Amino acid sequence: MAIDWGRAVVEQLGFYWDFHLRPRLEGLTDEEYFWEPVPDCWSLRPRGDGRWRLEGSEEPSRSGPFTTIAWRMTHVTVGVFESRYRAFFGGEGPTQWAPGERLLEAGVLPGSAEEAVAQLEQSRRRWYEAVASLDADALAAPLGVKGGPFAETAMGELIIHLNREVMHHGGEICLLRDLYRDGYRAAP
Repeated sequence: MAIDWGRAVVEQLGFYWDFHLRPRLEGLTDEEYFWEPVPDCWSLRPRGDGRWRLEGSEEPSRSGPFTTIAWRMTHVTVGVFESRYRAFFGGEGPTQWAPGERLLEAGVLPGSAEEAVAQLEQSRRRWYEAVASLDADALAAPLGVKGGPFAETAMGELIIHLNREVMHHGGEICLLRDLYRDGYRAAP
């Protein structure tokens, strides 16, 4: 029996979303969304003009301090789904490796848990539908100039990387919800 690896890679994210992450986002409150379990967390903060700032985004290669659910959800929404959707399917120009950065700069980010879940769901759906439409040749094709330093990497490899990124941060979000629910408080 032949395995359709392209379909399997795409469906991996669909299964994770439908049966693991999305159900765990039900009932997320603003208090949980912005909860800082330890001092000096990176989070999503008001800029003072009705917009929001994602802390630490100016230092993408540095492993920063602990991050909140708000930070992690914004990272997945903008850095994973929106940036890559806009670069490869949304017509953001021929050399846009990370067009989601403009969203971070503009500060048009979800200031509540409800908005965050809705934006994450919308951006995940657009990415998922776009990659689900790719055939074997498109999955094997190099990213090209839109791939920036990963120009020779195949689209299928990018999808695998993004699946891992979503599962990684999704698991952290779920863990933070468990800690919050069970009354975790950091040691002084």
